[in-house]
Amino acid sequence: MTQENTKSRGTLFIVATPIGNLEDISLRAIRILQEADLIAAEDTRHTRKLLSFYDIKTTLTSVHGHNEKEKSAFVISKIKEGKNIAYVTDAGTPCISDPGYFLISEAHKAGVNIVPIPGCSAVTAALSACGFPVDRFVFYGFLPARGAKRKKQLDLLKNEDKVIVFYESPVRLLDLLNDLLDVFGDREMLLAREITKKFEEIKRGKVSEFIRQKKQEKIKGEITLVVNVRSLVQQNLSDEEIMDKLINIGRKNGISLRDAVQRISQEVGLPRKKVYQLGIELEKRQKKQSAGLK
Repeated sequence: MTQENTKSRGTLFIVATPIGNLEDISLRAIRILQEADLIAAEDTRHTRKLLSFYDIKTTLTSVHGHNEKEKSAFVISKIKEGKNIAYVTDAGTPCISDPGYFLISEAHKAGVNIVPIPGCSAVTAALSACGFPVDRFVFYGFLPARGAKRKKQLDLLKNEDKVIVFYESPVRLLDLLNDLLDVFGDREMLLAREITKKFEEIKRGKVSEFIRQKKQEKIKGEITLVVNVRSLVQQNLSDEEIMDKLINIGRKNGISLRDAVQRISQEVGLPRKKVYQLGIELEKRQKKQSAGLK
């Protein structure tokens, strides 16, 4: 037993594990998993693959959403007996859009020693690759699945002066991108898919560019989005000036209001929803003027 573990006898270790590539684990995490008296895992079948890869023989027990109250009490009782317990989830850092907060909260209440073993997280991996200023950022995780609730939440976030990180499933990605365009405007963003895995994709571009691209693809894998709401400097234009731009672009290019709205939104850095509302107001004015001429 190492000096660290001798001092930390009767400890709950919160161990980060790989999010894809099994080599993405620290030497310290491997040692803790080897030396622990017990590993509490979200899914023992999943964790067993990692343990097998590193020839770790430590006994496993499951702690998941359906048994966390009972099993948390069991884990804490073992720690009080002087056992070292390592807690892992299926991938990444526990509690970061992952289970674990109940067990850890109960451990704090019980006064047991808690030691985090840092490592992989899709959040920090994506932030490190985005090339945006990330001295300040907001991690939101998964937005609501339903469109109305999702847009309502985005409305609350649209005035953030920080980079925002979201998780999303492949089946809802396009819906979220369209909502981002409506509410935030055509922001620059990073899309990170299948981080550290065989088909990893790390790309940066505008929201509208990803919408066009992903419409042509069958989307698969776990997705992290980093949206740069800090860098886009909105042009300080009045509503009347925006309406004038809509008229000029429509006349010059012979395009629909919808297409004109899209162009103006990208050009001035305003949410598409706001520009569209001004476009509707413009149409009402034009109809009134037309009726007056008749």
